[in-house]
Amino acid sequence: MPDGERIDTVVTGDRDPGYGSTSKMIAEAALCLVADDSGAGGIWTPGALMGTALRDRLVAKAGLTFTTT
Repeated sequence: MPDGERIDTVVTGDRDPGYGSTSKMIAEAALCLVADDSGAGGIWTPGALMGTALRDRLVAKAGLTFTTT
């Protein structure tokens, strides 16, 4: 952040992070691109394009939790 404030977020999955949770995150990201894409063209970062739609999918369908401290 510009003022130097720090925000920490912990992401926890219900499977092994090396394979189980990663494969679910990739699948949900692909579905998010197909079903929830709102970009009008150009170059987008994943966070800017999918943002809260992807986070909501990961919580609802992939067993992930996000905790901000």
